[in-house]
Amino acid sequence: MSSDQPLVNRVANSGLITLNLEEFFPAEEVMAFDLKDYLFMELILKEKDFRQALKAHDWTQYEGKNLAVFCSTDAIIPVWAYMLVAAYASPHVVQIFQGTPETFYQVAFQMALTQINGADYEQKRVVIKGCSNKPVPPSAYVELTRRLRPYAQSSMYGEPCSTVPIFKRPRVLRRKS
Repeated sequence: MSSDQPLVNRVANSGLITLNLEEFFPAEEVMAFDLKDYLFMELILKEKDFRQALKAHDWTQYEGKNLAVFCSTDAIIPVWAYMLVAAYASPHVVQIFQGTPETFYQVAFQMALTQINGADYEQKRVVIKGCSNKPVPPSAYVELTRRLRPYAQSSMYGEPCSTVPIFKRPRVLRRKS
């Protein structure tokens, strides 16, 4: 290539649309609240002790954050225990979720991806960006692929300069009349 020819950005001119799932990542931090820390021997919930511990807990540490409430031991937790945590935490948190932080992210992405209208990508070539700096769950990639499949011409994973093909819709040949 001679030096008098301008550089051409073939990726920019390719018509590819890049979707970055990091853009759907919850804005607020997710904090874990493990009920095992409030159980006798990490197995038995004693109502009186549990209520006292929750009352003494510093709930302000969750201000403006998401709270994932779960129990990491094999204890039997009555439903009212989760309800009691929700009653204390609700004035401080953005969202409260019953489940692990990992499950919270899965559900949050499921909900966020409902904003995507697959028809907006009708016959488009889409790259679903890989290599994220945030822990985007694999379920988000699955859901986005499911939403795009009926509409997009093709879907790829990775970066526009280096992609892995996911699906490609066969081209329909038109008859000459």
